[in-house]
Amino acid sequence: MGRSGAERHPPDLQTCLADLRRFRGSTVVVKFGGNAMVDERLKAAFARDVVFLRYAGLRPVVVHGGGPQIGAQLNRLGLASSFAGGLRVTTPEAMDVVRMVLAGQVQRELVGLLNAHGPFAVGMTGEDAHTMTAAKRFAEVGGERVDIGLVGDVVSVRPALLESLLADGRIPVVSSVAPGGDGNVYNVNADTAAAAVAGALRADVFLMLTDVPGLYREWPTDGEVIPRLTSEELAALMPGLAGGMVPKMEACLAALRSGVGGVRVLDGRVPYAVLRAFGASAPGTQVVPSAVGRAPDREAGARSAVPGELALR
Repeated sequence: MGRSGAERHPPDLQTCLADLRRFRGSTVVVKFGGNAMVDERLKAAFARDVVFLRYAGLRPVVVHGGGPQIGAQLNRLGLASSFAGGLRVTTPEAMDVVRMVLAGQVQRELVGLLNAHGPFAVGMTGEDAHTMTAAKRFAEVGGERVDIGLVGDVVSVRPALLESLLADGRIPVVSSVAPGGDGNVYNVNADTAAAAVAGALRADVFLMLTDVPGLYREWPTDGEVIPRLTSEELAALMPGLAGGMVPKMEACLAALRSGVGGVRVLDGRVPYAVLRAFGASAPGTQVVPSAVGRAPDREAGARSAVPGELALR
């Protein structure tokens, strides 16, 4: 699908500031992944967007994965890389690579890009201060449960460290690995990790960057992106969604059910997508809680639900 000229060019910064004023003080969790992570131009643009949010008075948190980088490093080391039920089989040897790539390569690069604009970003994983705790996950293949090694699901989030960093004006950058109660460290899907972090922080906004323009009602027969729907409507659509979108939408639903104010699914391949997510003509698909009422203005002590924008609690 082609991209409009407006998407290819930087938005007007005065307009961006006017749009962001409504969200000043809001906690924003951004899941960073897909092709945007391997394109140097997009990575730099993403970092600028996130720092702009910080300068505008928002409180951004970035959660990232690194599937392509992990696969490339496994290949370089001659380690087999296989999948079961759509999940990477993670042996102890592969888990060492996962931790090295996520915390030692992808995270450090992203922290460096953010800190090129100011001393804001702090890298961490779910292991730090046990911010995330995971439990072993099994894949389901052909109706049977399959052991896929050190792959986990987030079972709890302790947000104290994140809150402390945010209060200090920092931008936490979180790698999606987490310890388990059994002494192991687990590889966690970045979508579900980001949703869990957003829920624990009671984030006002959860932005999920993907490799598509948004959510389609019927792909590939219907090529139109759904601009807005409720969590109830999304749950009803789930059985008919393309397989690759299902875990992402499950993460969106989990975030909303945990009290997140609103979710927007964005095309991370488009520069400035993060900034445009807060405007009246925001791209992608907006998902809001099923019961969204209009609240008094933020300055009156409550968050407002702005038409055409991410609804806040």
